[in-house]
Amino acid sequence: MEAHPVSDERHAPDRPATFREVFAESEYRAVFVASCLSWIGDYMAKAAVTVLVYQESRSVALSAAAFAVSYLPWLIGGPLLATLAERYPYRRVMVTCDLVRMVLIGVVAIPGLPVPLILVLLFVTTLANSPSQAARSATMPLILRGDRLVLGLSLSLSTGQAAQIGGYLAGAGIAAIDPHVAMLIDSLTFLASALIIQFGVRLRPSAMTEHHRSYLLRETAEGFQIVFGTPVLRAIAVLVFSAMLFAIVPEGLAAAWAAEQGGQNERLAQALIMIANPIGFILGSLLISRAVPPEGRQRLIRPFAVVAPLALIPALVDPPTAVVAALATVSGFAVAGMMPVANGLFVQALPHGFRARAFGVMATGTQVSQGAAVLLTGLLADRYDIPTVVGLWSVAGVLLMLVAAANWPSPARFNAAIAEAQQSRPAEAPPGPVVPPVRRPGGPAAANR
Repeated sequence: MEAHPVSDERHAPDRPATFREVFAESEYRAVFVASCLSWIGDYMAKAAVTVLVYQESRSVALSAAAFAVSYLPWLIGGPLLATLAERYPYRRVMVTCDLVRMVLIGVVAIPGLPVPLILVLLFVTTLANSPSQAARSATMPLILRGDRLVLGLSLSLSTGQAAQIGGYLAGAGIAAIDPHVAMLIDSLTFLASALIIQFGVRLRPSAMTEHHRSYLLRETAEGFQIVFGTPVLRAIAVLVFSAMLFAIVPEGLAAAWAAEQGGQNERLAQALIMIANPIGFILGSLLISRAVPPEGRQRLIRPFAVVAPLALIPALVDPPTAVVAALATVSGFAVAGMMPVANGLFVQALPHGFRARAFGVMATGTQVSQGAAVLLTGLLADRYDIPTVVGLWSVAGVLLMLVAAANWPSPARFNAAIAEAQQSRPAEAPPGPVVPPVRRPGGPAAANR
């Protein structure tokens, strides 16, 4: 992943980091466990709150709004709120956000609340997601370095996908009995997460000193400037946003796609299509990060970028559900093959003091890309059949990814950017002994919860 001046792994340069090396870092274990707990609780709550709101209102629109409200803060003020994480110690931001969300979700768990109040509470709760996720993302490169960082990010991303599947299933099951119980469990996961972070992660000074503070809007604008004004960061942003435009489409159109295909097991068909991409992502993230050496992983970014939409083009022939799920799995595998490496490159090439703000930019861009893709393909699917829409949309994706891949920076440019970013890193060594650097070419911030 890194050039000579910034690498400190305790493994040979010709093999990837190991799970043991990553989990040897106690702070990573704390962040990982806290994230797992809150992810599972969050997805349980997302599944349960739609049932809760529907039971209270008998309105499908309000039930859908309860699910969609979790995405609004990123679109309305994600980068601005993420900037707050730069102003205060990351641990304090994470713990405070967890406690705030614990209280608010605990209130949602109270039976008999009017639906408008539930929606308001959910919206305010999700406002805390931006600074919390930004702080967690910015903490990761302070805990792990080099290829251990890439593997750590890969583990977090794949675990988040697994938590999504498990959380949705558990939430739906618990909601069938009492959705308030799922909300209460979610509240308790925030409490557990806060305690684990408080006692398991070191308190570090805030990334932004008083001297560097100005106005919140100006600081937020600096986050956009650093991402889109730095060539290597801009290249990663373009690649990630482009990939999100296409990989999400089968999942977003799953319900209508299953209905178009008909059959007695429509809901099963929908579920298969929806979980296919996360399953592919989990497999790709773990297999590529462990089986492919760091040098090879970076070389695979461009081909995987093209494969992600290419895998969905056969949708044009209107294959059966099992084949659609297989295509989405391959697409998810390809996205996972490039995303953790791009994540590692991105966070290492960011100067210290910009990581939380840059995460806000990337997370918002990802949400906008996914939402726009589902919205546009959904509108097209109202006029044309879904297989045609998905297939032609993916053809356009291949063309776009070919352009993005052609403009992908060389390893030397990434190494230079990473080396420059190291100059801004605080003078603290990661836990454990430091051994002579190894030779490895450089390989958005991780979407923690």
